[in-house]
Amino acid sequence: MSRTSGLPNSSLGRYLNLLQAIFLIQTLPAWSGNLGKRLVKTPKVFLVDTGIACHLLGIADETALKNHTMAGSLLENFVVCEIVKQLSWSRQRARHYHFRSHTGQEVDLVLEDPEGKIVGMEIKLADTISSKHFKGLRSLKASIADRFLRGLVLYTGKNAVPFEEDMFALPVSALWSA
Repeated sequence: MSRTSGLPNSSLGRYLNLLQAIFLIQTLPAWSGNLGKRLVKTPKVFLVDTGIACHLLGIADETALKNHTMAGSLLENFVVCEIVKQLSWSRQRARHYHFRSHTGQEVDLVLEDPEGKIVGMEIKLADTISSKHFKGLRSLKASIADRFLRGLVLYTGKNAVPFEEDMFALPVSALWSA
């Protein structure tokens, strides 16, 4: 019997389904150009309430958050869950995924519209952005060519910055601006 975290896979699956049914976790399936591979790749799991995540990590205030080793992961968790929420009421329909190439390049969030066009998003806890922050997005773009609409790096800085064709850096705060 295969085991994960000391639980049989069937028990773990039931627990994860329960946590998702009561809106404590959100899963983000893996994206692949091959539909069959999407079904077997491992989804990412996000805790819907980052306040609970901070409490469980012992993070009590903003200073502790800024200095915590999990701060970047908590920002990613928060932003992904917010975008998934916004997709639930948006007129623009899109399915949400994460991407990891066979070479290990990753994209935090991949949105695919009904026509198959792709927007990739990276989330960075950084006040400034450089070309290196677009590596995963370039890998995604190379793997899908003409289906790639744009790549975005959401960061904690203040300015929208174009980087190259179809690649932009935007402040995380842009998610709540008109």
